[in-house]
Amino acid sequence: MKKFLWVMSWYCMSSVVAQAAVIGKEVSYVADGTTLKGYIAYDDTFKGKRPAVLVVHEWWGNNAYARHRADMLAALGYTALAVDMYGNGKLASHPDDAGKFAAEVNKNMPVAKARFEAGMELLREQKTVDANEMAAIGYCFGGGVVLNMARMGEPLKAVVSFHGPLGTNTPAQSGQIKARIESFTGEEDPMIGADKVAAFKQEMTQAGADFRVVTYPGVKHDFTNPAADELGKEFNLPLAYNADADKDSWRQATVFLKDVFSNH
Repeated sequence: MKKFLWVMSWYCMSSVVAQAAVIGKEVSYVADGTTLKGYIAYDDTFKGKRPAVLVVHEWWGNNAYARHRADMLAALGYTALAVDMYGNGKLASHPDDAGKFAAEVNKNMPVAKARFEAGMELLREQKTVDANEMAAIGYCFGGGVVLNMARMGEPLKAVVSFHGPLGTNTPAQSGQIKARIESFTGEEDPMIGADKVAAFKQEMTQAGADFRVVTYPGVKHDFTNPAADELGKEFNLPLAYNADADKDSWRQATVFLKDVFSNH
C-alpha cells in the first residue's frame, strides 16, 4: 500500500499549490446494474458551459493519480470526469489483481462500452458541460480504452492515449472513427513495441483517421506517473517515470485539446 500513499501525498501537495479554484467531488453512477464510482472536477471561476473530458485510469483502478489528472484538466477550463471502468471503485495493489481487473474489461467490450458511455451521460447532465463538446484521455490500460472507444465510433471530438496499448482484435473500419487521435509512447516500452506502433499507424491510415503518434527515445512504460520508479522496483516491472516526456506529452495534449475545442 505504500505506493498508493506516495501517490496520494504527491497528489495532495500539487493540488494545494495549483488547484485552489478547482472543485472536486466523488460521484456514483450506474451501468447495467453495476455501481461505478468516479470523480468530477471543474473550476468554478470559469463561467458557462465548457468542453468535457473523460479520464480513464491505469490498470490499478480509479485512484488518486487519475483524479489528479482530472483536476489538472479542470484547472485548464474543462469539466473532467475520472471514470471507474472496474465497478464499485475497485482498486488493485498488486499487478496480478490489476491484470485480472483489466482483462475482465478488455475481454468484454460491450461492458466496457456501457461503462464508458455511462460516464459520458453523467457528464452531459452537468450544468458546466457543453454536451456536444467531449473528449477522453487515458493512461496505460485507460489509453487502450479510449482508443477502443474511438474505434467503435463513440461521439468524441478527441482521444489522447498516454502509454496505452495500441493493438486490437477489432481494427477500425474506414470512416468509423469520429475522434481526432493522439498517442504518446516510449520507444523502450516492451509492453507496446515498435511493431505495434507500426501496426497502429497502418490501421489508422487505412481507417482514414485523423491521428498522430509521438514516440520518445529511451523512454519506458508508465512514463507520466511519478510513482512508476517505485512500482517498477517493487514488482520488477519495466516501468520508469520520465519527467521530460511527462511534461512534453502533457503540453502537446493540452495544445491538441485547445485546438479541438477552438470554438470555446
